[in-house]
Amino acid sequence: MNIKTLTCLIGVFGLTQHAVADKSEQIEKGKYLAEMSDCYACHTIEGGEPYGGGLPFVTPFGTVYSTNITPDSEEGIGHYSYQDFYDALHNGGAPGGHLYPAMPYTSFTGINDDDTQALFAYFQSIKPSSQPNKDNDMMFPANLRFGLNAWNMLNLEEVNYSPVTGKSAEWNRGNYIVNTFGHCGECHTPRNIMMGMDSERHLQGAMIGSVFAPNITPAYLNQQGWSTQDIKDMLLHGYSRKGTVVGEMYEAIFHSLSKFDDDDLNAAAVYLLDSDSNVEGKALTFRPDNAQGEGREVYQAFCAHCHGYEGQGKPNYAPSMQGNGTLSQENHFNSVSAILYGIKPQYYTPTNAFYTMPGYDKQLSNEDLMHLLNYLTATYTENSAQLSVEQTKEIRTSVTESQKNATH
Repeated sequence: MNIKTLTCLIGVFGLTQHAVADKSEQIEKGKYLAEMSDCYACHTIEGGEPYGGGLPFVTPFGTVYSTNITPDSEEGIGHYSYQDFYDALHNGGAPGGHLYPAMPYTSFTGINDDDTQALFAYFQSIKPSSQPNKDNDMMFPANLRFGLNAWNMLNLEEVNYSPVTGKSAEWNRGNYIVNTFGHCGECHTPRNIMMGMDSERHLQGAMIGSVFAPNITPAYLNQQGWSTQDIKDMLLHGYSRKGTVVGEMYEAIFHSLSKFDDDDLNAAAVYLLDSDSNVEGKALTFRPDNAQGEGREVYQAFCAHCHGYEGQGKPNYAPSMQGNGTLSQENHFNSVSAILYGIKPQYYTPTNAFYTMPGYDKQLSNEDLMHLLNYLTATYTENSAQLSVEQTKEIRTSVTESQKNATH
């Protein structure tokens, strides 16, 4: 073998090793982006194989099941080309038929090409699963998938997250990840009559399943006294001094948002509070002089043992009521839902967890519930509005109905 041939072979070997390293980095990047996107939670059922699909999403038009997105050639996406994957992710145009927008392609449409390539590389690298897909159970005419092309024309807005002039690199990164991978708008943005996101009310809060996804616009978060650290703590741990998450947000935190690296966590906080500077937030509200006797008695009987006699909470057991983000919402829906039907335990790490909150639907009359809500609002929030028995009854009825129609 001459020197020229040897040199060529060494060059080819070097290029091959470089290509392998690049591919490995791309797959690792795709894994991180998949975690950011919460793909596992939606495409993995309890007891099922990872990314094997089968999770039900109950909509007003029937039930949609998530699909197998492993590289299995029969049940999964092993036969997808990159263009197939791109179309499914960006506009729901999958080879087997148009995807329903329960798959948040209306947010993923803004993912850039490099990141889409990384996601494709990752999902083609994971362990294949032959777990069968489930047939959707949609009513007529929603079961006719070709109609989704018309839905896209009215509700799919292609977005290019190029840098916004006058905003920092951190804010622009936060804008991109919150609204694409995080797809926060899918839950926190109100829907129109066709169940498309109402872009005019972006992140202003909406019903999702049996809970109300609150307003998370910068104006509202700043008005409610959230600090930069509060936002980071909530995204990373599922709780902060402002309380804990509820409903499906727990799953999103556990599988997705808690995986954000430090830079992306900071970028999300910068975007959500619209501030490059550290926001200190407001002191937690505790106004004992405003307490009403009847409500305090109900609180002491049912709540104080866990949440503290002054609402101070117990670390890794029950959140504080002082300045609590849920109590501070103008919409009492989540507060009533938690009081009546409880909250499942939340486990984040062996040292960070919150105990089961029992429900008191059978124990509390409408008057008891009214007194309790008015006490909590007057004592632990800046909201001075008080509910009547009739208003409390209406909220209770709405919450009860939502429990019957919860998604999954």
